[in-house]
Amino acid sequence: MMIFDADVIGPWVASRIEGMTYYPGTSTGIARVKDGKIVAGVLYQDHNGPNVFAHIAVDPGGMNRRFLSIIFDYPFNQLKAKRITGVVASSNAAAKKLDEHLGFELEAILHDAHPDGDLCIYKMTADQCRWIKELPYESHA
Repeated sequence: MMIFDADVIGPWVASRIEGMTYYPGTSTGIARVKDGKIVAGVLYQDHNGPNVFAHIAVDPGGMNRRFLSIIFDYPFNQLKAKRITGVVASSNAAAKKLDEHLGFELEAILHDAHPDGDLCIYKMTADQCRWIKELPYESHA
């Protein structure tokens, strides 16, 4: 089951991303719910037309292909964004590995921009996104 309530998803995602704070009314979100609990969620912030920032959090076993298709369909097909930007602390090896596994590419490193060191800036474009190639549901685009 999926939910689309940022005020429910936001605190859950923020609780799993060190240093992140959720501010109600500033985001949209999508989460996967399994056995009545959120197991994966994404918050989208600061959409300016060509770009949207995404913050992704996942519990072990929380993602599936349907969830991935939906969370990438939204920014590329619904918002018509040209790119998604993710920001990850260089010390967060698990988040960097997740972003890279999903197909994000490292675009830049902002040195000394995080309390734990550097910030890694990841990007994904629609052309790079393998998750929207074959949607397992009917897209709303």
